[in-house]
Amino acid sequence: MLYRICIVLLISTLFFGSCKSKKRAAASKNKTRTERVVIRNSQKGDIKLPKKTEVKTPPPNASYAEIVTTYIDNYSLIAMEEMQQYGIPASITLAQGILESGAGRGELTRKANNHFGIKCHGWTGGRVYHDDDELQECFRKYKDPKYSFRDHSLFLTERSRYQDLFKLKKHDYKGWARGLKKAGYATDPRYPHKLISIIERYGLTHYDDLVLGGTTKTAKTNVANAKIKTYTVQRGDTLYSISRRYNITVDTLKQYNGLEDNTISIGQVLYLHEVKNQ
Repeated sequence: MLYRICIVLLISTLFFGSCKSKKRAAASKNKTRTERVVIRNSQKGDIKLPKKTEVKTPPPNASYAEIVTTYIDNYSLIAMEEMQQYGIPASITLAQGILESGAGRGELTRKANNHFGIKCHGWTGGRVYHDDDELQECFRKYKDPKYSFRDHSLFLTERSRYQDLFKLKKHDYKGWARGLKKAGYATDPRYPHKLISIIERYGLTHYDDLVLGGTTKTAKTNVANAKIKTYTVQRGDTLYSISRRYNITVDTLKQYNGLEDNTISIGQVLYLHEVKNQ
């Protein structure tokens, strides 16, 4: 009798132990994977990105130029920070973002904060599916646009075929545009021309100059100044019409931009706030 009781107890122990083990295994499998973004820095200390990127939307019925200007206002600071950390001209990063995201209006950008069309290869974070070269390809989804810009920097710096680009001078945006095409970044034969056109039309080398404009301390001050709004002059604009649009006086606008008269030209970038340490 005692022998039978021992056998029953032994079987019960093994049975319940097995059930608990299975439950633990099932619970482990059901854990949700969270997006893990590693921010690497080639300099001492980690870059201090804003906790959350503030993204402004263009006004209703905005022209394409106004949509692009809003995009630049939203992401120029991030592009400059990436330039400081990885050496990719801010003008190139912004131009690629404008071109590849449709100035922020593309489906991937709206649904996934993906500005550069980076696919899921090796990615364990969020994802979306989108028709590209093939139907329903997997693309990376980001919690914040700044992580898309960081992935773009890592994409270029960690692939050997792009290493010759980093031998170019930082202000050589034309060399970068042509080099990206040569290295196989894009198949469109007009890709370099499109980047160069965007950079020159919207004065994006201004942001390269802010980063390259002095010592590290000065560069940090310049990055802060990049938060200042700018406006790119379009056909038909006058200082008066621009001043009315942004609720400042013509004299103040001239003072911000060091203008001696009311002459402005298409493509000219105007400051809408005072810029310090220039």
